[in-house]
Amino acid sequence: MDSLYRSLEQGKIGIFESPTGTGKSLSLICGALSWLTDFEKRRKEEAAALLQDGETALSSSSKSSTDNLSGSAEPDWITDFVQKKAERDLLSKLKEDELKRKKREERLEMIRNNVQLKYAAKRKSAEEDEAFKLLHLSKEEQTETPGDKDDEELIIAEYESDDESKSKSRFYGTEEEEDDDLVEEHVTKIYYCSRTHSQLAQFVHEVQKSPFSKDISLVTLGSRQNLCINEAVRRLGSIQRINDRCLELQKNKHEKQHHEEGAKRKRGPAKSVCPFYKTSAMQQMRDEVLGTVHDIEQLLKLGREKHSCPYYATRLAVPPAQLVVLPYQMVLHEATRRAAGIQLRGQVVIIDEAHNLSDTLSCIHSVELSGAQLCRAHSQLSQYADRFRSRLKAKNLMYIKQILFVIEGLVRVLGGKVGQNPQNQTTQAGTEMLTINNFLFKAQIDNINLFKLQRYFEKSMISRKLGGFVEKYAGSGVSLRCQSSSNKENRRTEGLNRYLQTLQSHQTSAAVSSDDQQVSAEVENLIPASPMMQVEGFFMALTNSNTDGRIVFHKQGTLSESSIKFLLLNPAVHFAQVLKECRSVIIAGGTMQPVSDFKRELLFSAGVGEERITEFSCGHVIPPENLLPIVLCSGPSGQELDFTFQNRDSPRMMDEMGRILSNICNVVPGGVVCFFPSYEYSRRIVSHWDASGVLTRLANKKKIFQEPKKANQVEQVLSEFSRCIQMCASNSSSLTGALLFSVVGGKMSEGINFSDDLGRCVLMVGMPYPNIKSPELQEKMSYLDKQLPHSGGRSPGQALIENLCMKAVNQSIGRAIRHRGDYSSIVLCDRRYSRPATLSKLPAWIKDHTSTYQSFGPAFAALRKFFLEKKQKQT
Repeated sequence: MDSLYRSLEQGKIGIFESPTGTGKSLSLICGALSWLTDFEKRRKEEAAALLQDGETALSSSSKSSTDNLSGSAEPDWITDFVQKKAERDLLSKLKEDELKRKKREERLEMIRNNVQLKYAAKRKSAEEDEAFKLLHLSKEEQTETPGDKDDEELIIAEYESDDESKSKSRFYGTEEEEDDDLVEEHVTKIYYCSRTHSQLAQFVHEVQKSPFSKDISLVTLGSRQNLCINEAVRRLGSIQRINDRCLELQKNKHEKQHHEEGAKRKRGPAKSVCPFYKTSAMQQMRDEVLGTVHDIEQLLKLGREKHSCPYYATRLAVPPAQLVVLPYQMVLHEATRRAAGIQLRGQVVIIDEAHNLSDTLSCIHSVELSGAQLCRAHSQLSQYADRFRSRLKAKNLMYIKQILFVIEGLVRVLGGKVGQNPQNQTTQAGTEMLTINNFLFKAQIDNINLFKLQRYFEKSMISRKLGGFVEKYAGSGVSLRCQSSSNKENRRTEGLNRYLQTLQSHQTSAAVSSDDQQVSAEVENLIPASPMMQVEGFFMALTNSNTDGRIVFHKQGTLSESSIKFLLLNPAVHFAQVLKECRSVIIAGGTMQPVSDFKRELLFSAGVGEERITEFSCGHVIPPENLLPIVLCSGPSGQELDFTFQNRDSPRMMDEMGRILSNICNVVPGGVVCFFPSYEYSRRIVSHWDASGVLTRLANKKKIFQEPKKANQVEQVLSEFSRCIQMCASNSSSLTGALLFSVVGGKMSEGINFSDDLGRCVLMVGMPYPNIKSPELQEKMSYLDKQLPHSGGRSPGQALIENLCMKAVNQSIGRAIRHRGDYSSIVLCDRRYSRPATLSKLPAWIKDHTSTYQSFGPAFAALRKFFLEKKQKQT
């Protein structure tokens, strides 16, 4: 905490490593919030002192100017006037800031303590809900017609337009009066970021238990997918469709307000609006959020109670909040930052679980497009332009033509043509990589100003408009069968519908002979949102510097399956802005080793000097005797363990690993987790063991589980694994526990806790090096070799391979030992782990206690002794 406090105070970039179970979250909370409290207190005192000095200086200046006038026949009145004006302006600014601060503090105090305010707001919300139900019922009675189910949505929309109340409330003014309050100045705050929403929720719960919970203003941000409470929108499933629908509902509301102000409205069906997007309700919810600490689940519950949108209410709460909790993709991506109203200048950012920060940056800013997406985008935009040609201005048509021209170039590079079914167009299989400039020349689009196109995408929001166009004419009202000539609207977009249907037909095996209603529902589910969003992202990627990225073509035989990808080689270019704007950035994680490449790739490349970087690493809270890390160089028969790509498939190597595992399962109680380098190798070695009888021997001691391929099955496998171990511990069964086969970098190598009996031994089979033949990895290595200096006799590209491997190993073996009383053994099965350079990349708390054994006997004896001692202590 002291080190964190000093880093924040001095404006440093801190790299903090603290193993899971050592109280990392609580340390981050207490250290950061203690600094923020002290910082605010000091700033308040400094502002008060400046205010007092300013008033004194102004009065003395006024007196001296009077003396000068009496003593001088020709005073320098201009200089005197300018000086006094500057002093008055400064004083006025200080008074204004002090007034805003006091007003903000008073409002927060009132929210936290004024019970009358809360009850009044709750009563007002209940009255609105009751009125909403009564009006809804009366509308149903008046307009309900048999068989017309769509009227319900129209009725709600009509009510919503009438519901924009202009009446005043004692505690909340009218929406017009409150508009100015929506725009607030950002106070000094801490942005806490982590990888997943579950990790963020865990952090919020720690804040709720901390001594700061009563005094801190905390807001949790998330995507619409996580925070939307409008069930009609949530049901859309994909995040893009949810975003598009939400924005459309907002647009409808603004149009309704405009029509209500006196503009004549055309006849037609009422457009639906979101019943939760109400300014007064969102302001009430914002105040409630600032007054009490809430996690995402509590925000959803509060939103339903207040009949208010949690997504927009939390964004209103960002400026006055002192602690903002959010996924780190929202901070690392500039466009997302702007959309969420996040301002980093002079603020503190804490990035937790940052071991894969470099990969995350590369992933966020890399874009991939398939041939099918490109053809679909071209078809949609062409028909959009044809339909609205008479209503589009010449400038719009010009930019649309440019977009179509660029998409044609991208399809041409993949070996296809637009206007034809991409599934029927064959391409020559292969992979090619180009620089951005060479790609622009090859696609013959180097004469197009991509920066202007990017601005047009942003200002015109053409991607969203195109999504709405497709949604309207290719939704549930469109049948897979040909449209009748009498339907004018469907006939206009018949080509679009038919084209979309051919693209989607291969995804379903349902017979076309079903009734129209069922087929229409299938079409609605099958047709995804417009791919123009991805195309826009790719256009934006092409505006990167020529040296920072590469374009990769993957031709797979057909145009539909072929893809074009922008690969970001220099993630530091996007992280540099965060580092430059923030007062301080803290990068924390349970296993940050190896740190050297992290600093070189993300910090030094972003222009950060060594003097601004501070490092801190702490050991584990467990006693040394609770951990037994072993490097095993050979097996029971003396076979050297060398799981290189050339040797790992040999039957001798697989058999030896089977013998090692059998011996370990004989002495280790509870759960054993065995990590393999890849899914493919896991499948091959398990098949070999099944054929040779090793699996049968293992199953006699421990029940065998395997990591599932589908993410939604992980929880089920883990619960069964846990239940089996508990049953074996309580019953006098012949089984001593369970054995789980997992994969490095898979679903169980990160974020899963194998604490206590769930992970008494973690085995690592071989070293999980990435695929060296991957074109993307080769290009990344080549880029680093050119950009970074060589060190330790190895090129930066070679160091990257080593570091990627050891990062994955550290994440996997860190699944065990999750609290102070836990104990476990770690067995690294490969002679290459014994190399000093490799050992040095292990976390310090593991590396310092690691023993290397050249033969199996002594290692097995140490393992048996370790668990025997633990058993004797427990009895």
